[in-house]
Amino acid sequence: MIKNEVNKRKTFAIISHPDAGKTTLTERLLQVGNLIRTAGTVKGKKTGKFATSDWMEIEKQRGISVTSSVMNFHYHDLQVNILDTPGHEDFSEDTYRTLTAVDSVVMIIDSTKGIEAQTLKLFKVCRMRGIPIFTFINKLDREGKETFELLEEIEEVLDIETYPMNWPAGMGKGFLGIFDRNGQQFVKYNGNEEESIIPFNELDKHTELTNNTTFEAARDEVALLDEAGNTLSMEAVLKGEQTPVFFGSALAPFGVEIFFDTFINMAPTPKPRRTTDGMVQPDNPNFSGFIFKIQANMNPAHRDRIAFLRVCSGKFERGMSVKLARTGKTLKLSQSQQIIASTRETVDEAYAGDIIGIYDPNAYQIGDTLIAGKDTFEYNELPQFPPELFKKVSAKNVMKSKQFKKGIEQLVQEGAIQLFRDKRTESYILGVVGDLQYDVFKYRMENEYNVEVMFDTIGERIPRWLNPEQPINESLFDERRMLVRDRNDNYLVLFQNEFALNWFQENNPEVDLIDLFQVNTYAQ
Repeated sequence: MIKNEVNKRKTFAIISHPDAGKTTLTERLLQVGNLIRTAGTVKGKKTGKFATSDWMEIEKQRGISVTSSVMNFHYHDLQVNILDTPGHEDFSEDTYRTLTAVDSVVMIIDSTKGIEAQTLKLFKVCRMRGIPIFTFINKLDREGKETFELLEEIEEVLDIETYPMNWPAGMGKGFLGIFDRNGQQFVKYNGNEEESIIPFNELDKHTELTNNTTFEAARDEVALLDEAGNTLSMEAVLKGEQTPVFFGSALAPFGVEIFFDTFINMAPTPKPRRTTDGMVQPDNPNFSGFIFKIQANMNPAHRDRIAFLRVCSGKFERGMSVKLARTGKTLKLSQSQQIIASTRETVDEAYAGDIIGIYDPNAYQIGDTLIAGKDTFEYNELPQFPPELFKKVSAKNVMKSKQFKKGIEQLVQEGAIQLFRDKRTESYILGVVGDLQYDVFKYRMENEYNVEVMFDTIGERIPRWLNPEQPINESLFDERRMLVRDRNDNYLVLFQNEFALNWFQENNPEVDLIDLFQVNTYAQ
């Protein structure tokens, strides 16, 4: 029973550089799954129609995805879980964490721009974790880079073999459609959100195509690929060594349904997960899972906190009692939801691979493991990524210190920001991966906690954690080498620049300095 349910689960994230069309593709997939009638776009502030996966007010104002959204729907006999990650370069840490909760990713590449910096960054995290990668090359209805050039760029820049599942005939105004190599059919682009299917063995009857030089040139290229191109290897795909490539347009839309039908059959089902006590199989009858995201105030009227849980084994049932591995405390999971952006539905049961939202009574932290039964272990899925920017933060109105502390505490627990305390002054320091997170923090403090905040920048800093087993000589530290504590009371030093770091290392070789990014990158 559990094994059958697990084999129906397909859980994946969509990653891309900003503006490559990620949220638009997500909307189209929700349409394909009959979850929504019309697709909103992130440019909603002009049309008044917002993307389903963009629910926070600041996202609507800026036209970007700021938080990771989770969407669940049935498709044929499968249960599909899509995680739409933030594409903005400033939200990479939330995206990193989201990638721990999925079994595969769809990487979107803009055909007009090719591989961009953020794509490369996210791709590296996927490779580091051995996540299978499927590629959707978007915006074929615009003039873009040559097809072979795009494939070559993926292979050279990302160091992964490609296998084109389909092949475009033309692009931009001259776009005719795609050769679906998997389905042995040509999908003709008719414009006006219409496409028609022609089996390969009937193509010669369609002289409007065969008399077109663009079509014939593309057909010759497909023959060349069949003869001399890479062979599709599902073993290599599942190891993250080969990426199946699809071409289409999310906005047109064109090729989305063909892509999704092929991808969803190829994408892996939930796999065993590593814990402190060895591997746990997804069809293990005992429920277990880990929390990879916490979101406060999804419903501002109720001031609630939702913890997003990846079910890793067994069956979840609403009302069940579980153990929080970190504390050994028993908790009852009576409020559980599946969430489509800000819309929620109560979920009574879920299986390995599913993503559910559970009510957080201020008990959970990101990375927490929940277990039913007598076992005691923790999933070691969530590395902490060190921030790159640091600012001191305080409340404008000292009378609001209580709300200020509550807001900081809750937003830190969500994991969007990291909190540090200056050892000398005890002032609050916020560390982030990118500058936009400060804007979101300021906006949310004002709108959700009614507290205006002030920032005092201390600039980019290089963080290095100190070995907790070594004694600390406080006289070694000053403004250029700022000694601070993280939220777990571990000491670290914020170095002003590379020179300050190197000087300190040379003059104090006995002090162990730990680069958390290196530790977490190579620990997987």
